[in-house]
Amino acid sequence: MDKFLAHILVVDDDDGIRLLVKKYLNENKYLVTTSSNAEEAKKKIEIIKFDLIILDIMMPGKNGLEFIRDNKDKLNAPVVLLTAKGQADERVEGLESGADDYLPKPFEPKELLLRIKNILNKTKKDNLKRVIKFENIKIDLNKKLIFKNELEFKINTTEKIILEKMINNPGKTFKRMEIGKLINLDKERSIDVIITRLRKKIELDPKNPKFLQTIRGAGYVLWIE
Repeated sequence: MDKFLAHILVVDDDDGIRLLVKKYLNENKYLVTTSSNAEEAKKKIEIIKFDLIILDIMMPGKNGLEFIRDNKDKLNAPVVLLTAKGQADERVEGLESGADDYLPKPFEPKELLLRIKNILNKTKKDNLKRVIKFENIKIDLNKKLIFKNELEFKINTTEKIILEKMINNPGKTFKRMEIGKLINLDKERSIDVIITRLRKKIELDPKNPKFLQTIRGAGYVLWIE
């Protein structure tokens, strides 16, 4: 999945639309799985975790709205409905059922791509961890505070940016250059100083860090899980 931006399920009984959408999204670095009906789609969402579902309302057998209602407990991905022009009632019903957006047919692939990007960006932001706890430490990015035992430490915007990226990528080693790009800083020594400052706020023993560690010759990593 590293080379793809997201995994999308396209559900539509029209072979031409499925192929068109798949080809266009593949060209824009999205992995696409397709289904021609609701029953086939149901089997796929039971075994694959999708990042987004593009769902046609008008399909033979169960339609898109019935698919949403029947699979509410399994639908963890945002849904974009494909609707025929004039289906205002069904669009409203779809949004009330839990769909995130809709696009009337015929549609421009570029518009679909834009809606996909907007929804995935919003979902990504919503899923970011903002408050975490480990051992006797609590990091609250919303309040820009770190609580350690009975002590409270403020973090500045630069420290917040670094922590947010590391918290949401636990176990990933960040090169100094990567951290520098995040905070618009290219001096490695200055980055080391910021990390040292963060350790004093996070670590119980800053000189022997347990959580914010140095990977020799590679960079820094945050171990919180």
